[in-house]
Amino acid sequence: MTQSGMEQPHTTVWERSYGKRGPAPAHSRNDVADAAIELANEGGLSAVSTRRIAQKLGVSQSALYRYVAGHDEVFDLMVDAAAGEIDLDVALRGEAIDDLTALAARARSVHVRYPWLLDIPVEAMRVGPRGIDFLEYALRAMAVVEVPGPVKLQAIAVLNTLVQQFARAEVGGGTASQERRISQVMYLHKTAAVGDHPYLAAALHISDPGADQPGDMFEPVVRRVLKGVLTSD
Repeated sequence: MTQSGMEQPHTTVWERSYGKRGPAPAHSRNDVADAAIELANEGGLSAVSTRRIAQKLGVSQSALYRYVAGHDEVFDLMVDAAAGEIDLDVALRGEAIDDLTALAARARSVHVRYPWLLDIPVEAMRVGPRGIDFLEYALRAMAVVEVPGPVKLQAIAVLNTLVQQFARAEVGGGTASQERRISQVMYLHKTAAVGDHPYLAAALHISDPGADQPGDMFEPVVRRVLKGVLTSD
């Protein structure tokens, strides 16, 4: 127990050593992440197991537990490795909404590249070193915005949610033919035009039935949401 009376938390996968006993580890946690991602790329998240990761690395399943305690930590490694592919070397322009929208677009492309990311259980604090770098970059983009720190963190949380949802729609949209998507949109417009749904008809009045792909809506929606979240009361 700590002095505050709270139970001492477990160390994260990032803080824990490989152990001092036995031979030096033949692999690293990066190797575990790479093997898990390769499995996920080949067969989706359901293809990722400690047994299969161990086989890829050429070690026993029990030896793998020198690196990770279980599935959750494997997911931690995978998420952080993917976060490392979001380019944070892009120079900030000094306009928070512009910079965050551009960051969100780069994050969305990573989620589309790795659809299995969308199947990993969401945890508010599933964050590793590269994820922390992402947070720092996003907060630096908001340095000139005069809202409290917690509000800035809320903006990042909302941004991540939008990234995931739009990526999900983009990935899912790939399973439907263009003809099917257009027929569904046309049905919506025809139904609204009948007259029983006047508010829907008004909202769709200037909408092109063949337009409004999820990717087309991404930037304007992100901008509107960020503007609302980051506006001082």
